Amino acid sequence: MDFGGIIKQSLVDYPGQIATVLFTRGCNFRCPYCHNGHLLIKPGKADQSYLSTEELMKFLEERRGFIDAVVISGGEPTLNSKLPGMCQQLKNQGLLVKLDTNGTNSLMLEELIKEGLLDYIAMDVKAPLEYSKYLKAAGKISSEDFLNLLNSIYLLKRAPIEIEFRTTVVRGLHTPEDIIQIARYLMGAKTYSLQQFNPQHTLDPGYEEVVPYSKTDLEIMAESCRSFIKKVKVLNI
Repeated sequence: MDFGGIIKQSLVDYPGQIATVLFTRGCNFRCPYCHNGHLLIKPGKADQSYLSTEELMKFLEERRGFIDAVVISGGEPTLNSKLPGMCQQLKNQGLLVKLDTNGTNSLMLEELIKEGLLDYIAMDVKAPLEYSKYLKAAGKISSEDFLNLLNSIYLLKRAPIEIEFRTTVVRGLHTPEDIIQIARYLMGAKTYSLQQFNPQHTLDPGYEEVVPYSKTDLEIMAESCRSFIKKVKVLNI
């Protein structure tokens, strides 16, 4: 399995752990506010550079005892059929494994959890769980993918590992009422994070002009969500 990018050391992507973050290429969404547009291209294009599994494992071996965890992000990692094998290799090295996902491959998520290959999953919830609103926030989404992400939410709310749902809150796409609606749907979840929108290098250049909600705005939204989910966090840019 090859990767399109790496952050060698992060103190924020896996709470409480020193982590290496890996980025896969390819995504089935086209969120207009995405700032990882270079990762949306499908793997295998001639002008792309990759980090191979061999290079990754050598890097991690050299840092054994210093790196606690690996976070696999994207793009959308579950589009790659080699993901379970990659997670197994990382677990064999004694590392914690966290997956960032949009939830559209519920079957793979179920397999990864069942086989004990993940310690933490963070699933993005792009909008209230209505198809038209989700389509606007995700840029594109098939009806099948929409049903799959609903299944993933159901699965993850009952999963025996650490689960975090999160929404990047974008003015113009989300109102405070939308965020409360999402929290109501996620009732019973352990953690819900509201992520501040970053207007730099967005897939749709028009979103670079959008002013993010302030931290105070997000804190007010978070407080309203705590009627449904006890642990609601605000993540800054």
